[in-house]
Amino acid sequence: MSAEARALWRARVALLRRVEEAVGELPQVWRQAFVGVPRHVFLPDVVWLRRPGGGRHERCDRAREPERWWAAAYADAPVVVQMCDGGAPRSGGAEWPSSSASQPSIVAAMLLALDVADGHRVLEIGTGTGWNAGLLAHRLDDDRRLVTVEVDVNLARIAEARLAGLGRHPTVVWGDGAEGWATGAPYDRILSTAAVTHIPPAWIRQCRPGAVIVTPWASAWTANGTLVATVDERGRAHGRFRAGGAFMHLRGHRSRITDVDQVFAPDHTPEPGTTTLSPWDVAGADPVAEFAIGLMAPDIWHHWDETPDADGVHTRLWVGDEAGTSWASVDYDGRQLTTFTVHQHGPRPLWTEVESAWSRWHSTGRPDIPAFGWTVSPNGTQHAHVPESAAGPRTTEGADGPSWSL
Repeated sequence: MSAEARALWRARVALLRRVEEAVGELPQVWRQAFVGVPRHVFLPDVVWLRRPGGGRHERCDRAREPERWWAAAYADAPVVVQMCDGGAPRSGGAEWPSSSASQPSIVAAMLLALDVADGHRVLEIGTGTGWNAGLLAHRLDDDRRLVTVEVDVNLARIAEARLAGLGRHPTVVWGDGAEGWATGAPYDRILSTAAVTHIPPAWIRQCRPGAVIVTPWASAWTANGTLVATVDERGRAHGRFRAGGAFMHLRGHRSRITDVDQVFAPDHTPEPGTTTLSPWDVAGADPVAEFAIGLMAPDIWHHWDETPDADGVHTRLWVGDEAGTSWASVDYDGRQLTTFTVHQHGPRPLWTEVESAWSRWHSTGRPDIPAFGWTVSPNGTQHAHVPESAAGPRTTEGADGPSWSL
């Protein structure tokens, strides 16, 4: 074995150790997959990495910064591989991530939740780089039992070629992941690598009774939570949430509101008021509170304005609805944190709805994310199960494992 091959082997083993430090010791079949499927093979030469200390992503070119690129390839951290759906940002807008190689420990946690067994037929939604599909193919050891769907044709083609380069040939489909792939149904397991606001009906129709669906979750308020649901013989699905899961959205589940100006107009005449609920309590200080509000106050989003153009306003929280008909603003004056000025406009009193959701969550003992559930009925209606009382002590990581992110 050459020195380069030894170094690569050590990097793969070191990554496995980092993953197991986060999620615990993996079953042998997954240990073999994480060592046997090299992550770097699935990364393009140009990626985007978060700057130290957070903030925006910055470009990393393998040819110019090989050490940094290789370190990212085998770090327990996400690596962005595409910006702006492969195009340019809007005029005057900043670049935004649209596809990534997910954090390896999060990948492992989701694969464990999927509970794949020998002989299962698996549908993956969101091929991305193809690394996750490579891990699944290694575990199944039968490429005919794996279908992976990618909405971006270029990503799909590149991933298929990379998988083939490792001798893996699952069915790679270019299409809308929300539609699944009926040709390969029925499936025993469905794994999504993109966040959804509800379970696409096609996924349930394409499941065998007893099938498990694992998907990151998103509400208009926050992208946080991973749903693990089981489908029964009547076409119903019921599951519980796990902490975290801040993945990029399935494209059809993205918000259509991208700017406050799509909702707010200078000639609006809002209703004034005050609140004693701190905007930071519902938007920034507590991810569990944000998750609860996202389920209990549906179709409401928020946006922080750190430099509002308004006299006497230091910081403003904007709140709007997905219909684009209502908005609210909550203002911090920069001096005191007991009372905040509120303005509401439109048919929905949005801040009042947020206050009501927060009060309900707080009055039931601030239950943690695993206390919440989601149900899909046979007629296709979907709704959240909100606990009436706290279900066990709250923890930073949640009751079911590590806090998951992109």
